[in-house]
Amino acid sequence: VGVARRPNPLGGRMSLGGRGGAADDAPAGGAAAGGAAASMMDDLDFYSDLPSKELSLDEFEELALARLKVLRKIEELKTRNVTGEAYRMQLDKTIKAHLHVDAATTTSASGGKLSAKQVRGRNKHQDISSHFILRAAYCRTEDLRRWFLTQECALFQHRLEKASKASGALQAGLRFDRVGDAEKDRLRQQLLSVPGGAGGEAVSPAEFVTEIYYKVPFVQALDLIANRQAYVEAGFAYVPLRRIVSIVRAKFRMALSKSLVMASSAFSQVAGESARIGPLLKSMNQQYTGKDYGAYDKSNLGAEELTAQNVDMYAERSMPLCMSQLHSGLKRDHKLKHWGRLQYGLFLKGAGLSMEESLLFFQREFGKIMTAEQFNKNYSYNIRHMYGKEGKRASYTPYNCTKIVLGNPPGAGDHHGCPYRHYDEEHLGALLAKMKIGSPADRNEILNQKRSKNFQLACVKHFEITHPQAASTRGANLDGVGNHPNAWFAASVSYHNAKNGGTSSSSTTATPFGAAAPAAKMEAVSPSAKSEDSKQAAVL
Repeated sequence: VGVARRPNPLGGRMSLGGRGGAADDAPAGGAAAGGAAASMMDDLDFYSDLPSKELSLDEFEELALARLKVLRKIEELKTRNVTGEAYRMQLDKTIKAHLHVDAATTTSASGGKLSAKQVRGRNKHQDISSHFILRAAYCRTEDLRRWFLTQECALFQHRLEKASKASGALQAGLRFDRVGDAEKDRLRQQLLSVPGGAGGEAVSPAEFVTEIYYKVPFVQALDLIANRQAYVEAGFAYVPLRRIVSIVRAKFRMALSKSLVMASSAFSQVAGESARIGPLLKSMNQQYTGKDYGAYDKSNLGAEELTAQNVDMYAERSMPLCMSQLHSGLKRDHKLKHWGRLQYGLFLKGAGLSMEESLLFFQREFGKIMTAEQFNKNYSYNIRHMYGKEGKRASYTPYNCTKIVLGNPPGAGDHHGCPYRHYDEEHLGALLAKMKIGSPADRNEILNQKRSKNFQLACVKHFEITHPQAASTRGANLDGVGNHPNAWFAASVSYHNAKNGGTSSSSTTATPFGAAAPAAKMEAVSPSAKSEDSKQAAVL
């Protein structure tokens, strides 16, 4: 997909400072700074101009999904309240894995090893291209724009803070007016009284000698002025270098927000240029980027195997609310309707339940209201089909959270769907109280997330309440919690195994809990999501 050089309909120009010029006008090597400083400034792109590289459709999608993984990692870390050095280390690791080329395994066109400049150039290309693809995909609605803006600003701030620690790298890209020595001496007393130290204290006389100050239009430093962290005179704020990060971030946010609004008006034109690109952009926010639980893997429980005998125990202890409701509905009614069988059966498959054990588990429950012959005739084929043993022998993938939230809403007698999305507030509150999930204050936090339509964050909060100190528990893997029911399940199992010294207790007797899902209304589902569900449902 070639991007022609033309006026950019997806965004406008802006510079790193206030006098014009853009940080990305320089070559990829960073002419103003060398070595590590050049690499840091390469990361600080304001995405002023559309890239002119050619991409295949596969590369187009791969770049978008790579950046989406980084942005979703930022959201996940914030949700888990990961801060400080742990936040920086995990985010750096994710950026390196998805937005940076592997210099050790990637070769140049001539087959030789890439130079440092070539590595920086390729990293720059991946970063810029992936940003513009996601900008186009996330400009369509206010909610998508807000999410994209929040995560992109967090990514930019992370990079900017790294550059600010190497002041030479940050200074190389600034376009603000630097305060001269004469003016600095004239304002010595005023500048010394302004907090500017690392801990928020005033700059000491010794630090003042080497401290660098910039003159910034005061409207660009409102956050600092509100917190009395800048001296204002004649319409300019005098800001120390270490405080410039908040100004640059605000400038980036303002420009990106404006560009997203502009992109929204141009989306139909851009998406309509190719019948192949439009569907990719429209479905990008629904793409699942986590672990694929499609293949049956009995190692998900560690040393223990999920069987028809211990499903009850795991349902009470380690299943997310959506799956525990399906389980309790099955135990109470001794049957599940089509969408419930599909959602729960694929979940159990991804959790490590073999096809033979799945047949045994469902036959045991369904057999309480029907004969074995009826079960084999009407339901056993569907289960074997899910495992890829019948029909076209395709192994189906368990539903992720996005697909469940946007999927078919439950009707009367149904138990599938997402309780945080499809239950009304009164029903959900009563269910959480009945299950004794945390304190009333904890349950109110979950309900607050539902009211804000942050259904997956409500699920994450449920996990945090029922698994105290999980983030600091050695051996507990929390990746994907809130994005996939099987990730929630795997994280819970690893947490309890770590707490029990690596062993599982399957002797616990499960107590069925919960109630059937009420009839609910649902917002329109995208055609692509509908067609995929319908196609899968037709054979199951």
